[in-house]
Amino acid sequence: MSYELLIQNGNTIYSPCVEDSITWDTERKGVPGKLSFVVLKDNIIKFEEGDAVRFKENDDSIFYGFVFSKKRGKDGNITVTAYDQLRYFKNKDTYVYVNKTAGEVVKMIASDFLLSVGTIANTKYKIAQRAEDNKTLFDIVQSALNLTMQNAKEIYVLYDNFGKLMLENISNLKVPIVIDEQTGENFDYTSSIDEQTYNKIKLIFENEDTGKREVYIAQSSANINKWGVLQYFEKVNSNTNIQAKANALLELYNKKTRKLKITNAIGDNRVRAGSLIVVQLDLGDIKVQNFMLVEKVKHTYKNQSHFMDLTLKGGEFIA
Repeated sequence: MSYELLIQNGNTIYSPCVEDSITWDTERKGVPGKLSFVVLKDNIIKFEEGDAVRFKENDDSIFYGFVFSKKRGKDGNITVTAYDQLRYFKNKDTYVYVNKTAGEVVKMIASDFLLSVGTIANTKYKIAQRAEDNKTLFDIVQSALNLTMQNAKEIYVLYDNFGKLMLENISNLKVPIVIDEQTGENFDYTSSIDEQTYNKIKLIFENEDTGKREVYIAQSSANINKWGVLQYFEKVNSNTNIQAKANALLELYNKKTRKLKITNAIGDNRVRAGSLIVVQLDLGDIKVQNFMLVEKVKHTYKNQSHFMDLTLKGGEFIA
């Protein structure tokens, strides 16, 4: 393995000596890609916030972004945090748009904020009208993607690919690797009824026409006997299909939730937040053997090694 880390200050490009490891983190929603490393201070290197950072492993172009923070210790070494273009999606603004797809919303924002664009998928579903007031760009785009998912049943992922904004259908982000006992050094598996588990759904509608409160309930007597009453409560604004909504919520939440994190898996640069990978693990009370969504991933490059920590999602598994 060979790593190449470059920092550009004006017309000068530095290849700094780095202490210990370099880490690259991505998350699927609302967080920019991050590169972290410690530069060994010498009398030559000079860089500042806003300078471009490029990182490659062999022929793989991994990260292109900008220095956002520097921290010095007594030894003079500099801890650097660099973010990719998605960092600018933390900006807030107000947008009102009509008849645009989520992809067109991304292009509109990228143009307004002078961001470099790569491949933006045609998300097809047209959002008739939308007003977003004092929202982060992340939230504005995520709202458009959520509406697309609800109406077109398609999931898209926004990410930065070495300095180019990409919006891609999740079905195109499958990575042909398998995480099992051999490729993942360890895992952290939790099953719980303490989070996002409900065996009784109670929806309330205040009917102003009749002056009465309408109560709609869906429940699982079997799981109430096992776990006690775990109630989901919500006041709704319409009584249209409200019992069907209660039934659907019960089906969604009336089960254990599970969390799965893989640590020190063999690294693969193709794996980023939003990727789909095959997981084959015997977790004791359940066996997993299917594609799972990478919600978060942290790559660690150190000496001649490359490992990754994964937070996975899918089915009963939540992030």
